[in-house]
Amino acid sequence: MDALRTPDERFANLPGYPFAPHYAEVGDGLRMHYVDEGPRDGRVVLMLHGEPSWSYLYRKMIPVFAAAGFRAIAPDLIGFGRSDKPVDKAEYTYVRHVAWVRALIETLDLREITLVGQDWGSLIGLRLAPENEQRFARIVIANGFLPTADRPMPFAFKLWRAFALHSPVLPVGRIIASGCVQKLPPEVRRAYDAPYPSAAYKAGARAFPKLVPSEPDDPAVPANRAAWDALGKWQKPFLTLFGKNDPILGRADKPLQKHVPGAQGQPHERFWGGHFVQEDRGEYLAERIVKWLGAAR
Repeated sequence: MDALRTPDERFANLPGYPFAPHYAEVGDGLRMHYVDEGPRDGRVVLMLHGEPSWSYLYRKMIPVFAAAGFRAIAPDLIGFGRSDKPVDKAEYTYVRHVAWVRALIETLDLREITLVGQDWGSLIGLRLAPENEQRFARIVIANGFLPTADRPMPFAFKLWRAFALHSPVLPVGRIIASGCVQKLPPEVRRAYDAPYPSAAYKAGARAFPKLVPSEPDDPAVPANRAAWDALGKWQKPFLTLFGKNDPILGRADKPLQKHVPGAQGQPHERFWGGHFVQEDRGEYLAERIVKWLGAAR
């Protein structure tokens, strides 16, 4: 598989991101990057980002988890951040993204995982958790969902998908800024742009919106519906913490709370924040999760 690797110097001195890089082979000849902070024997918090961000999105949350005694792991999905980037959009599929993250989990032998998923991190995580229930202890979803093609997609999402596929430019930093309620400083927008020295590195970001299963004949639908059915029997703790200013997913928490048995009686919250709620309210989000999790050991 023909893939690009962003030069290391692109990640030097990014504001608020002092974390040492770690890498794992995840199949298809690809290398996945991940942040790994906190004690190695701490309970695992696995943070999965979405489109078109990377682990930089979790930079405000990682230190909170680590300081509380958790092992904070935040990978860059293939095609994003410091991970390898196949150059052909056709190489990116939903099933491959799930398999790549599963390979990381198995390589690191992660267990008793608390999943934190947002955007595509939810689409991937909500497949992985019910399919590998023995490795997952809890789930936190922040502005995410698991689509099963049984309801129409919001018009705002259709506009975003068309833009990602057809716009002559894909300004990642500006896209992140547009999904936040706070104004992002120029140096933060540049940090989100850092993984992409040229358009050739953005195939993964271009591909993601089209991979969301929105029609019943999409190849991902059967597996997603099976995962959704399994979540309907999920008794382990399940928490939603949503930014209420998100025009696409700001109200997707209620169907999850209604469907998942483990969501009953949990301290769900919908608060000020946009789609990229980790950027708007990262420390608050992490502190709420730490309080929910209780003692780290």
